[in-house]
Amino acid sequence: MKGTMIRGADIVVQSLIAEQAEIIFGYPGGAIMPVYDALYDYHEQIKHVLTRHEQGAIHAAQGYARVSGKVGVCLATSGPGATNLITGMADAQIDSTPLVCITGQVASHLLGTDAFQETDVVGISMPGTKWNIQVRRVEDIAPAIAKGFYIARSGRPGPVLIDITKDAQVDFGEMNYTPCLGFRSYKTHIPVEKTAIKQAAELINNAERPYVLYGQGVVLGKAEAELKFFLDKSGIPAASTLLGSGALSQDHPNFVGKLGMHGNYAPNLLTNKCDVLIAVGMRFDDRVTGDLKRYAKQAKVIHLELDPAEINKNVKTEVAVLGDCKESLAMLTEAVDKKQHPEWIARFRELEQMEKEAVVQHDVTPTKTGLTMGEVINKVNQYKADDAVLVTDVGQHQMIAWRYFNYKKSRTQVTSGGLGTMGFALPAALGAQLHDYSRQVVCVVGDGGIQMTIQELGAIMQTKAPVKIVLLNNNYLGMVRQWQQLFFDKRYSFTELDNPDFVKIAEAYGIAAQKVTERGDLNEAIEDMLIHDGPYFLEVVVEKEDNVFPMIATGCSVEEVRLS
Repeated sequence: MKGTMIRGADIVVQSLIAEQAEIIFGYPGGAIMPVYDALYDYHEQIKHVLTRHEQGAIHAAQGYARVSGKVGVCLATSGPGATNLITGMADAQIDSTPLVCITGQVASHLLGTDAFQETDVVGISMPGTKWNIQVRRVEDIAPAIAKGFYIARSGRPGPVLIDITKDAQVDFGEMNYTPCLGFRSYKTHIPVEKTAIKQAAELINNAERPYVLYGQGVVLGKAEAELKFFLDKSGIPAASTLLGSGALSQDHPNFVGKLGMHGNYAPNLLTNKCDVLIAVGMRFDDRVTGDLKRYAKQAKVIHLELDPAEINKNVKTEVAVLGDCKESLAMLTEAVDKKQHPEWIARFRELEQMEKEAVVQHDVTPTKTGLTMGEVINKVNQYKADDAVLVTDVGQHQMIAWRYFNYKKSRTQVTSGGLGTMGFALPAALGAQLHDYSRQVVCVVGDGGIQMTIQELGAIMQTKAPVKIVLLNNNYLGMVRQWQQLFFDKRYSFTELDNPDFVKIAEAYGIAAQKVTERGDLNEAIEDMLIHDGPYFLEVVVEKEDNVFPMIATGCSVEEVRLS
């Protein structure tokens, strides 16, 4: 579309509107002020959410993107504003979250002079972005944004940074926005090879103990139905990674649990007993594999993956099936025989029962004097909606919430997986909630992580986003303390926290809040929280030295998963 000559700042906003961006999360400053001035005239066409820190803005954009499946957008000024986005970019890069981050930059003639609030954010962000660019001319703004959105959402998604100098924002140019549909040297579609499908199907049909591991690639590829159909026909047991949670309902008869350092006992242990391992949209992260030298050496590995860089990166593959898993799973389902594996699945169920007796019943039933993290999440399960979104920070509460939250729908799991960013949850929950005010968003945080971005209670207050915040307070940096207990002779070096009155802080932000210390008050408090019309802050004081098991210690094999 062509128009009259307008400011570069207006081109920025109109380009975002052309890309159907709904919400911008941001924080104003000098170098991005022209764009903020332009936003003043477009408030009915695009919403802006003022976070309280740029890191909050990018995590909110991540939460929005993860739940909506759309590109998250954030806006910041130059210098410290731009560098405050770096952690979120790195987080989005490793977790394949589509973002477009727009930063202001000093005027072109000041570049390289160490001008006020000048940083080389393009250089700094290069390892943590899928693509980045500095725009110095007004005529390059629209093409850069179009290309940025295309790169962010296509293929394996990721974050994009567009750094725009101030003179480009204030200069006048013609609005001529053309959506990007592709460009030379960047291929997003890899045709699935029929030969690979045939080889994979032959291995699966001849397998006695086949095993599916699925990750977030199923969600990103919108292949949830294809995964279910494949499992229904093949009868193969399946386990999820952390970010793959929700791609398959936990009620599915072939679902056998969760993988990883604090995942379930059977899925980890039996990885080294299967004869064919089918990995779908997952990257064999070290938290899943443990010691690679002792990981699934007995199995022939089939890897369904979109990103060629992941093939043979960590685990040697017998058959690589490159391409979109929505397409490859459908083709594989057509090629495999209809089977059942009752004896093989029964082995998972036997080990599952062992875990229930050794760990689960102690986590979710009141066997201890103090409240446990597991019983809190178990109570949340009893009251939550089937499509409730769980947003977690990083630490013990993250692993416990993941273990005991009952995932039934896709895009209900939002957490920092690969980077493990403390402070992620509160702003990410805000972004998730703003995608859909009517949807239940439960934010589970620890007393350490929440204090890294607690100021975003201000953004929740201002937007009135009805986020339900559950703070599991053990007065420790719990995961680090657990490691100090198990591997450092209980030398609790700088992990105990003297905490503020969290309820008073929440109430100071106008958010309804209460604190629970007794088991008898827990049910009513959770019910009150979930039916409350608006944001709610529930602090639950839990056992100080409650640990997360099962556990695979660093350097150990998946077979060395311990129950205590």
